[in-house]
Amino acid sequence: MISDEVMARIREEMASYNGSGVSVLETAEGSPEYTEIVDGAEKLLRELMNIPQSYKILFLPGGADMQYSAIPMNLLSEHKCADYIISGQRSKAASLEAKKYGDIAVAASSAGASPAFSTVPETKRSDFRPDADYVHICFNNIVYGTKFHYIPDTGSIPLVADMSAFLLSEPIDVSRFSLIYANAECGIGAPGLTIVIVREDLISAAHKDYPSAMDYKLLINGENSAATAPVWSIYVAKLVFEWISSLGGLEEMKRRNERKASFIYDYLDNQSYYTAPVDKKCRSMMNVVFVTGDASLDKKFAKEASEAGFANVGGHGSVGGMCASIYNAMPAEGVEKLVEFMKKFALENPKLEA
Repeated sequence: MISDEVMARIREEMASYNGSGVSVLETAEGSPEYTEIVDGAEKLLRELMNIPQSYKILFLPGGADMQYSAIPMNLLSEHKCADYIISGQRSKAASLEAKKYGDIAVAASSAGASPAFSTVPETKRSDFRPDADYVHICFNNIVYGTKFHYIPDTGSIPLVADMSAFLLSEPIDVSRFSLIYANAECGIGAPGLTIVIVREDLISAAHKDYPSAMDYKLLINGENSAATAPVWSIYVAKLVFEWISSLGGLEEMKRRNERKASFIYDYLDNQSYYTAPVDKKCRSMMNVVFVTGDASLDKKFAKEASEAGFANVGGHGSVGGMCASIYNAMPAEGVEKLVEFMKKFALENPKLEA
């Protein structure tokens, strides 16, 4: 979801960006407008997240999934060894892709939880191989509605985090991570953009046999500008960064998001019709997962919710149930109306006694 304020700016500037007479959709790479958009987006993101100058920011295409390959291509050393923490579908997919490039071990997994992936794995430094080139985690798990409630202690081993659906929802200490990446369509802006924030000392030339479009060193040096994200997606992200800044930054985002998530979780915790099948200590603020316990009722709920104007409430096809994605731009009113609908549905659809 994109805020009304950002949508208004998009409409206002659609035909003429910043009074230039040229639409963002018509902006040529290297033009003053293009440079203003890209440089402005980077400056705003650096300020919002307090990103140290020792980190580089890349605006890349291809979705976070492309980074599943790019990360091992760029970060694996000659002995090609990395550890992955598996907490859901995305981290599992990332580990399987990385195995094409090196010795990838599963340091910890919550696949065996009941239900599967209803919590995140607890880890300690000794869980990771001392010679690992990096440790990878998925910080927020959209499908299962979990979020890491702690930052794994990896010692001197670089920590890499997929922060899709989490980035910009609350403040984080960037210096605790060596590389952060996130796709834009889950709370940052429009599809077609992936943000990569990488510590400069980790960047070296990727293997000569790897695609240059995934070589961080070439991208940072501007030697492969064709591999940057579409300027339209960067423009929308820039407007979102401006909007968040105007509200008070990430501390204010956190306050708003905690309030919205608490409204749903408080309701779920004080009734018996729905269940939130997630360990309370690692509940996601962005993706609230719940079920009725009856697959046919879950499908009916998703259908009627859609008809009532609640888009995309059905859970992921692999797990079913429901998932309310309440990203930054979702107003508190939307969450309140969803809870009203949940109460109404429960009254109108009583469960049959066993």
